[in-house]
Amino acid sequence: MFAFRRQIQLPAPGEALPGRDQVMTVTNRHWVHGCPLLPPFPEGLELALLGLGCFWGAERRFWQLEGVWTTAVGYAAGLTPNPSYEEVCTGMTGHNEVVRVVFDPARIGYAQVLKTFWESHNPTQGMRQGNDVGTQYRSGIYYTSEAQRLAAEASRERFATALAANQRGTITTEILPAPEFYYAEDYHQQYLAKNPGGYCGLGGCGVAYPG
Repeated sequence: MFAFRRQIQLPAPGEALPGRDQVMTVTNRHWVHGCPLLPPFPEGLELALLGLGCFWGAERRFWQLEGVWTTAVGYAAGLTPNPSYEEVCTGMTGHNEVVRVVFDPARIGYAQVLKTFWESHNPTQGMRQGNDVGTQYRSGIYYTSEAQRLAAEASRERFATALAANQRGTITTEILPAPEFYYAEDYHQQYLAKNPGGYCGLGGCGVAYPG
């Protein structure tokens, strides 16, 4: 019972694992696009940070979008510095599995990124996504500007209306200022491009985002 509680309840600051100062080392080249994973990024590009379940399938949804320059998976919105995947899975770091999307706003708007976010997962499930249960699978939008905050909150209202019209649940998505992003281990980056037959538990609600 304690182990299950740890999976679905965020740890208090005094409970979180200590982590480490050492930064995760990753190959600085996107397996699909060939662009760098690490900043600095070219001038004029924007960043989005999103959590929508297991980051393997989530990342693929975004690297497939026209106008996305690069993507990377990692951990955010928790307490433990530079966590490992194994630590995140214990539920004792507080982190979410997230995708950082670097996109060209001249080719794809943040609104389109949000549309893909809402339609690609079920944002009504709390600390889970389908059969994947744990705090690291919660739905989250982490904004990098006031404009992104306003857009994210407006999009949540629009999708909530669509869900209500289809007798679906209440949105549990957290919308927070973008916290520090910790890169996940190298083998997680673009995982489904490296392993085409790999696991993907991502699934939407079957409800289209309005507009």
